[in-house]
Amino acid sequence: MRSLEAGEWGPGDAIPSESELAARFCVSQGTVRKAIDEMAAENLLVRRQGKGTFVATHSDPRSFFRFLRLAPNEGELPPSQSIPLECWRAKAGADVARMLGIEPGAPVIIVRRLLKFADEPVVFDEIYLPGELFQELTMDALKASDKSIYSLFETRFGVRIIRADERLRAVSADRVSADVLQVEEGSPLLLVERVTYTYGNKPVEWRRGFYATQNYHYHNELG
Repeated sequence: MRSLEAGEWGPGDAIPSESELAARFCVSQGTVRKAIDEMAAENLLVRRQGKGTFVATHSDPRSFFRFLRLAPNEGELPPSQSIPLECWRAKAGADVARMLGIEPGAPVIIVRRLLKFADEPVVFDEIYLPGELFQELTMDALKASDKSIYSLFETRFGVRIIRADERLRAVSADRVSADVLQVEEGSPLLLVERVTYTYGNKPVEWRRGFYATQNYHYHNELG
């Protein structure tokens, strides 16, 4: 884990073999295998049959739904389109500072974006980011990227999202979310509040996602 945090092996890189790691850290191969199994279970590493073990990356299309627990009420999930709406700089208020573990008044970047499926507005995200980590994030950078937003964070800013903590509750659409999601003001929405973390349990994003659930639902498979 320390080698991943220090950037010795970056996202998508192959790590040394179990025997090499065992020799390097003066432990048994069984100990190394157990550690790799644990990190693979936490989606930090990915094993590929016949190729080796690699550092997980958000550039892998299979990682898209790791943090998006969304499913259609019927059929398969159609192709998605991420549309950046706004990006601006501000000073952290009390709630943002608390969620991101920064001082009130510290610089933050605020991003609003819309996620569409088959041209239907489904998720309206309001994203708060520490300004010191994302100084060069602009509307132009968001529009120019053909990657997922977490892949952009990873490749452009060196910020690797490794876990998230979410809270869900029902809310009524206010004027802004109603306009973006093309629903009536006061319509029921699902609010998914998420704090994401990088290595060292450091919070790097607070996100408030408003989900229109007429044709979609939040889905999480347990067990």
